[in-house]
Amino acid sequence: MLGLKLPTDPRWVNIVEKNIEEILTDHAYCEQKAASTAISLIIGFPEKSELVKEMTALAREEMGHFNMVHDKIIKRGWVLGRERKDEYVVQLMKFFPKGGSRETHLVHKLLYAALIEARSCERFRLLSEEIDDEELSEFYRNLMVSEANHYTMFLKFARKYGNKEEVDQKWNDLLEYEAQLMKGLGKKETMHG
Repeated sequence: MLGLKLPTDPRWVNIVEKNIEEILTDHAYCEQKAASTAISLIIGFPEKSELVKEMTALAREEMGHFNMVHDKIIKRGWVLGRERKDEYVVQLMKFFPKGGSRETHLVHKLLYAALIEARSCERFRLLSEEIDDEELSEFYRNLMVSEANHYTMFLKFARKYGNKEEVDQKWNDLLEYEAQLMKGLGKKETMHG
């Protein structure tokens, strides 16, 4: 359903289970960055009324998710750690060349966002099915549905604002690139790494 070319190795969950505090902190910041992405799309493309409306709702939802993750951290007696660099996103963002028209820039941002949401959804599914912590299993099962909806929304907007055939080709190329990138990741207790 997600179109990912390389699934996460299920053994990644074993790494996560050894440091739940770390994955929750990383996850909290992923939610915050997702809200920031939605806000940046509003700021960058205010004339796209439908996009602005959806991104407003998304920013609100993502900050709600941030709050939910933060509550899990506090409930376990921890505090939110410092933000970590997301190597996955850093490497992913190198795929499309810089420059180009405003519309091209928008399509690229939407495709990046769609892929990040798709990978998050896949990771949430894996956690919901494989993690021994029943509370977190249920938590990630519930979040998985939201991430799938976000992925399809971003892809829909990319196809709306760009040439559908070109967007589909770029999406396929990005999926192939991401699969190669994922071969070197999945060894850390981070949401994408």
